[in-house]
Amino acid sequence: MKIYQVGGAVRDALLGLPVHDRDWLVVGGTPEAMVAQGFTPVGRDFPVFLHPQTHEEYALARTERKSGHGYQGFTVYTSPDVTLEEDLARRDLTINAIAAPAGWTGAEAVFDPYHGVADLQAKVLRHVTEAFAEDPVRILRVARFAARFTDFSVAPETMALMQAMVQAGEVAHLVPERVWQEISRGLMQAQPERMFAVLRACGALAVLLPELDRLWGVPQRADYHPEVDTGLHTMLVLGQAVQQQAPLAVRWACLVHDLGKGTTPADVLPRHIGHEQRGAKLVRQVGERWRVPKECSELAELVAAEHGNIHRSLDLSPAAVLRLLQRCDALRKPERFTQALWACECDARGRWGFEAAAYPQRGRLAQALAVALGVATRPIAAQAVAAGKKGAAIGQAVDAVRVQALGQWLKTGGSS
Repeated sequence: MKIYQVGGAVRDALLGLPVHDRDWLVVGGTPEAMVAQGFTPVGRDFPVFLHPQTHEEYALARTERKSGHGYQGFTVYTSPDVTLEEDLARRDLTINAIAAPAGWTGAEAVFDPYHGVADLQAKVLRHVTEAFAEDPVRILRVARFAARFTDFSVAPETMALMQAMVQAGEVAHLVPERVWQEISRGLMQAQPERMFAVLRACGALAVLLPELDRLWGVPQRADYHPEVDTGLHTMLVLGQAVQQQAPLAVRWACLVHDLGKGTTPADVLPRHIGHEQRGAKLVRQVGERWRVPKECSELAELVAAEHGNIHRSLDLSPAAVLRLLQRCDALRKPERFTQALWACECDARGRWGFEAAAYPQRGRLAQALAVALGVATRPIAAQAVAAGKKGAAIGQAVDAVRVQALGQWLKTGGSS
């Protein structure tokens, strides 16, 4: 048996980037030989084993043959006679089809039959062979790599192949979990906007997320949005989330906060009356379709529904502020409300000329929530019960005291 380092570990080492996880490839091995040496089998679809000491994954060299649609439509062949070059041929990009000896330190020569090193130097994302077209997940991976390696471009022939895959209907066979896995990873890269640019260019975004794709070309009022185009605005908002190192849930909320603008009737443009509620419904549908995690989907739906009201919150009365907090369920879920305010700040700054603008709404509503939460509700409820009040009347008594507290706070200038 011969053991090689392959994939991202070799690529990142050649780029001078930190290497976090190593993938190992075993050529000339068998499952029986691996078990005999103490490896633990863990692969479900093809032979993968955990090293007895390091617990790193070691995969036997394999080839694949297309046998159906989508990510799982493959027949895997593994045998001691599968060569290193044959195994590398089934990989997605040339920069991921480079192998190095097991003890490679960076000084020794690498095995590079598909010229991945040259593409690293040229900063090009290029498919290895035409077998790329057999797995639609690779479209998502190319888009994600574009978001990570921000100075790399997609090779024209690879983009043409991706476009042909979309036209052939392959993207429609992607399983929701895999779509979310790749999109969520791409959202956390340095420039996730580039991921969506690639998906738009090959036509995949129109299939996977038409609610987002249709935003490009939809105008907004120039006095509020100097950039005008709603798709461009969405990418600017996402860029703000990256600059502020926002977590995944906030970035997802930023991405889908304006989906409702894609359904605005043409005769009322560039105004978007009621887009928030339309958008919240679309966000919910996308979350269900892609099986987006609950914490991401619920935050995104909240931001879609309430971002306009949060932007206008400086002019709200104490009672209206409390109603906003209650609609956002902020009293029960203050951490989620904090993230919603974060996304709204990114929205406000995701406009040409507003990138460094102050957003006092975020701090002011956070303080308002603290004031509302600071009201001792138990004595108020007990007093209401003693006065013979029941049900909703008890809650109204609590709300009245909270409104009073918010009013007093606002009289002092809204300072904590």
